[in-house]
Amino acid sequence: MDSIRSSQITKAIQRISESVFVGLCREVGTPQMVAVKRDVMDISEMVGNHVKTSDEILEMVSGSYREGIKLKGSDIDTMYWLNNQRVIWDLSQSQYYNTHRKTLILCDCSESPPGFTLLYLLSPIKYILIQRVCVRMYNRYYVSSSKCRQASLSQSSSHYNLTPHGPCVSGTFGPLELDFAFCFVCDFWPPSASSWIDRCHSWPQPHVVDEIVKNGCHFVAMGHKLGNHEDHEWRISFSQAEEKLVYVMNHCQFLTYGLLKLILTEIINNGVGDDDKLLCSYHMKTAAFWVIQQNTISHWCPQNLLEGFWVCFKLILKWVYEGACPNFFIPGNNMFLSKIRGVKQHQLFIRLYELYEKGIAFLLYSPYIRSCIIDVLYNPRTSVCTDDHTLISEVEFDRDLFVEIQGHYAPPLKLGKQRCIRYLHTIAQMIGSLLLTHYQVLKLQNITAVVLQYTAFVLHMETCTSDNKLSYRANKMSCHMVKLAAKFGCITDILYIAMYYYKTLRYREALSIIEMMKFKLAQPYVMHGLNVDTEMYNEAVGGQSWSTKMRQAVAGIVKLNNDIHYISELIPEQQSALKNHWSLLHVPPFILLYMLEIFCYRQVDTIRAQSALDNLQTLVHYDQGQIITLLSRDISWQILGICQQLTGNLQAALYSYQQSLRQESFNRIQTATEMRIQSLPMDSLN
Repeated sequence: MDSIRSSQITKAIQRISESVFVGLCREVGTPQMVAVKRDVMDISEMVGNHVKTSDEILEMVSGSYREGIKLKGSDIDTMYWLNNQRVIWDLSQSQYYNTHRKTLILCDCSESPPGFTLLYLLSPIKYILIQRVCVRMYNRYYVSSSKCRQASLSQSSSHYNLTPHGPCVSGTFGPLELDFAFCFVCDFWPPSASSWIDRCHSWPQPHVVDEIVKNGCHFVAMGHKLGNHEDHEWRISFSQAEEKLVYVMNHCQFLTYGLLKLILTEIINNGVGDDDKLLCSYHMKTAAFWVIQQNTISHWCPQNLLEGFWVCFKLILKWVYEGACPNFFIPGNNMFLSKIRGVKQHQLFIRLYELYEKGIAFLLYSPYIRSCIIDVLYNPRTSVCTDDHTLISEVEFDRDLFVEIQGHYAPPLKLGKQRCIRYLHTIAQMIGSLLLTHYQVLKLQNITAVVLQYTAFVLHMETCTSDNKLSYRANKMSCHMVKLAAKFGCITDILYIAMYYYKTLRYREALSIIEMMKFKLAQPYVMHGLNVDTEMYNEAVGGQSWSTKMRQAVAGIVKLNNDIHYISELIPEQQSALKNHWSLLHVPPFILLYMLEIFCYRQVDTIRAQSALDNLQTLVHYDQGQIITLLSRDISWQILGICQQLTGNLQAALYSYQQSLRQESFNRIQTATEMRIQSLPMDSLN
């Protein structure tokens, strides 16, 4: 009887595990969707960094966002470093560098705790910023981590409203929380982490270990709180290595890591003040790494997801009890040493032990997990399907896919003709030489459209004052580029053709494109951001290639690079955004379409111009978030005001500008709005 009861309990736990697995697939991501996020991020970053010169700044998105986990409240971590600087571990490694091109920095770990080091300069300092953050010790110039953090915060705060957060500066931009960390890069694996290589018997596989070691490490500006040189030490960062390890997890292991992050947010740190949040997501990741490598769970699958989670949770509980959390790569680096000790350590252990005593049932404290398993608890005969292809529909997957494809990428400001050519050359090389995934090909297609559009307008800007023959050739080439881009991109990329025609005074040709756009955007199957008619979409493009779907059924937000003047009437808005260090204007396609229609008809048919203005006004006043997203309301009200002012309706324009100021300032156009309000003749408003 006991064996039967034990078997029933085991089966019940397995079914609950499967239910949690399915729920986490929806919240964290199915295997396909996680692959999309990673592939899109990888190719975007590869293109962006490849075109940069040796004296520019490279950047890398790290953390859970890069790994494919996008839980609510997760931030986006970005590491950036100077491309012409390298850290070495010993002087013999200097032979691999041209010291005329690279500034070399040598590690000095002799007085630092495990996982930390001092950095001193071997080469002359080429950057004034680096000169300002150096201190003199032992007759050498060391780069001070605290001075680097202060300089980074000071420089970034002039761009954004940021605050210090560990080695990073942090800020909130719309719905996103961003962390920026200045760092140094090293092409060599740390000697203090050599034991990790010897420890990798079963996980990860040898070729993964080789790739990780080959990529070296980074150093972030954070000293050890109990070290001798806290203000000047740098912490060794294994962000690239961790990314590779998460990539080679199977999906059950990956979701276990996601579940640990979820319970950290919804249970362990719920209602706890920021100063008392002793455990962080990095501790959760470290626990997952140790458990996977120690081969504690023989087979990671949906049926034993909760078993894997429980082993990880018990390991964290053990660490808190002992006051020791060993870094995965350098075990001698106790990550609890300076934070989780004394009274706080005891209080945290009591809180975790109370959860431990409740068993796996404490997961019910998580609102999301409770919603995942409640049906299974009340309907024990309900079957649970864990096949990822059945978890989300084709339309749901496409919607998330195209949101990813249209995000993540914007070439830097100050684009010139030569930079654009470098982008196009880089894309051509990647298409011809890399084994790209389907998702990366699609993203590269999107990037190609963006770069062609930028190149077309940059070419026009640089040649519009040239002689007639050169200007004619450039105009012909630019026109060809915007048309070619429309064949690569989504429906709304056609609007760039209309903008180019308007810019070159071809109003009737622009209106012809606008009419075609109206027809395309009005189709009931078109996907507008997250809004889509599932039945119509399936009927129109279901089963077709993603390239076809993107060209025929996807309408994305229009992103105008603020360094390029597409429409002269929007120059004040772009200048306002640039002053606030904001690179793009995000404009809903219908808003841009009606604006262009108004501007063009003002030149050829004033009656139709008024009709287009009425349509724009109706859309801005009455849209319920279907067309105009929360983050694009400021620019939408602004454009309505511009059009009303141009047609002489100054009272309505004033109201629209005031409404623009009341919206969330995502596009950073407040300066332009205030300027336009001040320019209105007050006597005409009374």
